[in-house]
Amino acid sequence: MPAMTMLGWFHTVLGVLAVLSGFYILFKYQFISLKNLVGKVYILITFLVAASALAIYNQGGFGIAHVLGVLTLFALFGGMIVEKTELFGSLSKYIQALAYTSTLLFHLIPAITDFLRRLPIGDPFINSFEDPLLSNFLSAFLILYILFYGLQVFWLKGKTSRPM
Repeated sequence: MPAMTMLGWFHTVLGVLAVLSGFYILFKYQFISLKNLVGKVYILITFLVAASALAIYNQGGFGIAHVLGVLTLFALFGGMIVEKTELFGSLSKYIQALAYTSTLLFHLIPAITDFLRRLPIGDPFINSFEDPLLSNFLSAFLILYILFYGLQVFWLKGKTSRPM
């Protein structure tokens, strides 16, 4: 693994803050929204993390982390448009939840990959993207994401107003 650059450290520290704040929001409010301060902070930090990911090329050319950065930006902007305009009427709250919650999944994929490829220093947990340990983590994250989005849909059906 190449050494971390200043941009890499900036990206990593903000990424950790984004993941922690994202989980905090989901467990406290069940939904990410611009209607509360912590939601605004999460969205801003997530934007900075995704934008900075597009500038990191120390492991070759345009790769999966860059694709996830682009998907994160689309999900953020899509979620904000849907939240502000209610473009899809009664389905807007579900699309908003899907978009914003997806950003957390998009954070976790490169986070666990980098963690497993870098630590412990000198003898990392994995040496390739094909390692079964990485596949197991990614599969678990996807399953948890689907289950949690299902819970969000259930909670949203019980709410008559927009998510907080």
